[in-house]
Amino acid sequence: MPWQSARDSARRAGGRPLETLRVDAAQALGHALAEPLVARTDLPPFDTAAMDGWAVAGPGPWRLHGGLLAGQSPSGPLPDGTATRIATGAPLPAGATAVLRREHGSVEQRGPGGDLLHDHAPRAAEPGRDVRPRGQECRRGEPLLPAGATVTPAVLGLAAAAGCDRLAVHRRPTVELLLLGDELLESGPPRDGRVRDALGPLLHPWLEGCGARLVGRRLVRDDLALLRDALRHSSADVVVTTGGTAAGPVDFLHEALTQAGARLLVDSVAVRPGHPMLLAELPSGSGPAAAGPAGAPGPRSPAGQPAGTAPRLRHVVGLPGNPLAAVAGAVTLAVPLLRALGGHPAGAARRVLLADGMPGHPRDTRLLPVRLSEGGAEPLAFDGPAMLRGLALADGLAVVPPGGLPAGAVVELLEVPGR
Repeated sequence: MPWQSARDSARRAGGRPLETLRVDAAQALGHALAEPLVARTDLPPFDTAAMDGWAVAGPGPWRLHGGLLAGQSPSGPLPDGTATRIATGAPLPAGATAVLRREHGSVEQRGPGGDLLHDHAPRAAEPGRDVRPRGQECRRGEPLLPAGATVTPAVLGLAAAAGCDRLAVHRRPTVELLLLGDELLESGPPRDGRVRDALGPLLHPWLEGCGARLVGRRLVRDDLALLRDALRHSSADVVVTTGGTAAGPVDFLHEALTQAGARLLVDSVAVRPGHPMLLAELPSGSGPAAAGPAGAPGPRSPAGQPAGTAPRLRHVVGLPGNPLAAVAGAVTLAVPLLRALGGHPAGAARRVLLADGMPGHPRDTRLLPVRLSEGGAEPLAFDGPAMLRGLALADGLAVVPPGGLPAGAVVELLEVPGR
């Protein structure tokens, strides 16, 4: 299958996003909004001092009295020709026309008759100066962010400022990571013909960063029955496997999928590295283990689904065992699938100029690690399918079409883990 067609197939396989949850805002980080974020108040909710200084009414000089701090309410309107000390963020009293910054004013001591405030600013304190007017950022009921927006720390801050304590979000898809192969070690240096598992440490945080929630990560020996049962009985929305996708003597994934009743959607992709990747549908069985953001299970139907929902198909993403090839498989199949399930819209492709020419494969797309410089994207060494050194230095993966691209051409750039 052509590379872009495989990506499109993975996104379509996600179908409709997972069910909607209403959660405390603090639990929503990383989820996609299921409904627009709507302001519950004007922002700011009242005319506010933008600087420390004095709230003034009319032209100066002003008779000075009282003061206001943030969090205090004015005791009454400010008469024309008067001023009151004010702190940044404090509400302006009715009648105030501007704020005079502390560094622009001086107080003349006048004894019992009251002190006078003088303006020494280059320009007079014209109406509205250093005032954040009510509703400057938004009005109550105004949509602030569309459905599908990812809840980031900045979104949490905006929601709090707008008075939103709970958010409607899509459930994050659950993922189980199965690392296949008798040759894998989980600690220490390679030895006795065995190698370290590099993909478990890489894929775990990356998949969670793509909006998934990892519910399991384990090594599975080269055994057909073990792999078949692991696929059949997984409670995750998506099972991601590494290795076993080709046709070697212990590459059991295709046969295990057949025995588990799966249907292949993508079986090999015209891309280098990573062409022996796959995407399959699993029968719904007992269904995914739906849970809230903190892992607490919601109400269940007898079939194991969240109450009131129809059974969903589960999916398997089979990644090659070589590390960079597995990353190519993840950006091609796993990331689009997980983003669709989680309710995140497909983002616009990022495109950059090539600083140097990039040779292409005669027939297949190439995904190559590149570093960005002032001149554009530059290819990195150590781009073999079993290598991660180039990826660790990369700012992204360049999508090089068959035949290659010359210097100065525009190329699509895919995100890599941690960037």
